[in-house]
Formats: sequence, structure tokens, C-alpha cells
Amino acid sequence: MKRINPRRLVSLSLVLAVTTASLPPGAAEAADASIAWSPCAQDATAECGTLTVPVDWDDRDGPTIELALARRKATEPAARIGSLVINPGGPGVSGVDYALAATNYLSPELTRRFDIVGFDPRGVGRSHPVVCSSALLREMPGPVMKSQADLDARLAYNRRLRQDCRNRTGPLFDHVSTLSVVRDVDALRAALGDDRLTYYGVSYGTLIGQQYAERYPRRVRAVALDSNFDHSLGTAAYLETAAAGAQRAFEQFTAWCARTASCALHGTDVPAFWARLLARAERGELHPPGQPDTPLTAYDLIDYAFATFYGPNWAELAQWLVAVDRRDEQPSAAATPETDHSQDVRPFPRQVFCSDFHLPVRDHREYAALLRRQAAVAADMRYSPAALHAVAACLGRPAPVPNPQHRLQVDGTPPILLANALYDPTTGHRWAAGVAAQIGAEARLLTYEGWGHGTYGRSDCLTDAVDRYLVSLTPPAKDARCAAVPPPG
Repeated sequence: MKRINPRRLVSLSLVLAVTTASLPPGAAEAADASIAWSPCAQDATAECGTLTVPVDWDDRDGPTIELALARRKATEPAARIGSLVINPGGPGVSGVDYALAATNYLSPELTRRFDIVGFDPRGVGRSHPVVCSSALLREMPGPVMKSQADLDARLAYNRRLRQDCRNRTGPLFDHVSTLSVVRDVDALRAALGDDRLTYYGVSYGTLIGQQYAERYPRRVRAVALDSNFDHSLGTAAYLETAAAGAQRAFEQFTAWCARTASCALHGTDVPAFWARLLARAERGELHPPGQPDTPLTAYDLIDYAFATFYGPNWAELAQWLVAVDRRDEQPSAAATPETDHSQDVRPFPRQVFCSDFHLPVRDHREYAALLRRQAAVAADMRYSPAALHAVAACLGRPAPVPNPQHRLQVDGTPPILLANALYDPTTGHRWAAGVAAQIGAEARLLTYEGWGHGTYGRSDCLTDAVDRYLVSLTPPAKDARCAAVPPPG
């Protein structure tokens, strides 16, 4: 079959008694169920539209917003099964853009048999995004806090930012949790004319699929979840498991360099080289290639490496590290572009995460202990930059959050497919295994024995298994595995 290009989407306590409503299939959440489709302005070969939903699902007579939608109709109408609703995660990545580019991500079999429907979740993209002052966002402190004064400053900043974003965004600011998105998806399902939902979600989009299956088990046709979030984790477990995943990805990079002559660090003790770079960064001796006036911190080094593991883009990382070590003055091919400061406001989809996760830290003593616990499982990476940033960004968020962590309670659905790479840097395999254990008998965990974030399209084995499940409702065998395919380059 045709090999699909892998995605590089970047891309992160209290038990909630979630109602697993078993309403009849097709009986949707109340919303304006009409969608007026018309050719998309950016691509007339696809259709775009909007769906009106309440800002607050518990106040259906109150204010409303319009969800942005895009649809690519099945290329073989006679073989059409229904709609495949897709979401690429983030939070913050556009499902509309994902649908418009569906042929780059999804197999011809899926685009032949389904209308591919993408949506920007509430608070994201074209669906009334959460916005904040650009100037204030540029003042955001780094997530590594070295003292109680640093932590206090971060708490004060977060309070200012929350108030600014709420003022600029309006009432929706407090109604962007995944629980609200799930109700939007059910309204979308009904508006599309589907009795049951067929869904494919990646990364943060897996949380939508998990909680849809929990709330509406009888309305599920097929739910495929790729690179899974585990919504049951508290602060320590969230940070430690994320750090362990980042460390495993680093170890795969060093193993590749050891066996690959073209690696710019081949023949080098990569962990020792890396440790020296981190020490130099902490002394203020490094800068990004071509940016001599810009300091490169230890966090920046770790964050850059972490981002390349999504691909993975190991060759690029090795070349960049060599350039940093030599203090090259020529910018590297992956140099960070200048930020556009001309806009007064910028989107801030992190509010979605902060509505879904309560990850408190009492004081700097506890924070320092959390750093030590992460370093114990991630000797080279120290932590997951994505997870550390998420915790810092949500510090001080008043409790309870709208969608606090809980163990999934899924009962009465058809089989649910969970796919995950063994060495995913940001949604580690351990998270997918945890979600599968929570779902129980209905879960089918499919392990890709390779690397990167997002599995679909990385191997024929994996892609065929997902396609077969979505099209024919045939799940893979229990604990099935697909061999790794070496990444390009």
C-alpha cells in the first residue's frame, strides 16, 4: 500500500463521578444541528461550515459560539461508510487544517470510504480562540524555578495572565475543558447524520475520544486513539512518567548515533558530550548557531532535543549540537524564525489543558523535590519540557478545575483501539498502557516498536491495522505489535 508521511504535530487527582449516559444512539446534545457547507476559501476542493453550540452546555439558552468545520467527502460515494471525525491534538492544533490536508496524513482507503471531518475545538483556532495580550505572553517566565521567589513570581504572573485572557476572551474562557468539547462532538455527530461516532484522535485529541466513549458508550461505532494522554495522573506521576518517556527517546538517539556513521556525533560519548553542553549552558557560555547575542540555557538545549524526538530528526539534532558546541556563527538550517510582534493578542490554547488537569505544587520545596524525582528517572533529559511547561503554566489555577483527573470508566462500547510508539517522547507508551488498563476489556493496545510522536503512517503494519479497524470494525489482536521502520535520514 502507499506509505503515508508521518505527522510532525507539535505538538500536554480528584475522582470525578462522570455520567456515562446511555442515551439512545442519535439522540444528540441539544444544539443548532444545521451545518451550511460551502467551498472552503483556502481550498475549494473541500467544504467548510460552522456548528452553533452553547458556550455553557448547562445553560443552553445562554450565549453561543460557532465551531469551525472542514469536510472532504468520500472519494467513492458508493462505498461510503459515514463520517470520520478527526482531531490532531495540541491542544491548539487545527482540526480544520488537518482535514484540508487529509490526503497527506490518511490512507486512500480512509479517504475513499469516509467523509473526513475536522473541527477546531472550542477555544482553539477558528472556533473562538482563547486570546491574551501578546506583550504579556512575551513576559512569560521560564518553567524552571530555582527559588521560592521564582515560584511566587510565576504565580503572580499566572494570575495576571488568567485575568487578561478572561477579559479578552469573554465567557468562553471558563468553558473550554474537554468535557465541553465532548458534548460539542456529540452535537457534531448528530448534525452529520451519523447514529454512531467514528473518530480518530492524535495526542491531546485522544483525551476527546476517551471521554466521549466514557460519556456516550452506546454512541460509539469506532474510536482510534493515537499517542495517548493518561488523564488519571497527579502532579508527581504526570511529571515523572513524562520525564521517563523523554529519557527513553534520548537513549534511542544515542544508540542511533553509536551505530550510524553519518551521525555528526558518531564515535563520541554522546551522554558525556551532552552533560558538558548542559554545564556550559548553565554557565552562560552557549548561544544558538548564528545568534551570538542570544543566550542558550540548559532548558533551551533540552527543549530543542525534545522537539526533534517527535520526528524523530536525529541527524538534525546531532548537527545542531555540534554547531552549538563549536559556537558556530552561521545559523543552522533549523534556526528559530523571528517572532511576529505586530499583533496585540495571540491565541493561548494552554487554557484547555489547565481546565483538564489540576497539577498543584505547594511551594518551592515541593517543586525542587519534583525536579529531583524527575532527574532520577531521566538522568540525561532531567525532565520533559512539555510537561514541566504545562505544570508551570497552570500553577495557581483555582480548584476545582472543570474536568479534573480521574480513572476512566468505560463500559458498553465496542472495542477501542489505542496505538502508541514504544519510544514516543511526549505521550509515552506507559500512558497508553495505563489508559488500556483503565478501559479494560474493550481496549486493544497496538504497540509500534519504534520512535516519534504519532504512529499512523509510520509502517504498513500499523496503518493497515488502524484502517481495518475503522473500516471493518476488526480490531487487532490483544497486545498486538508492529515492528519499527527506521525513520528517513
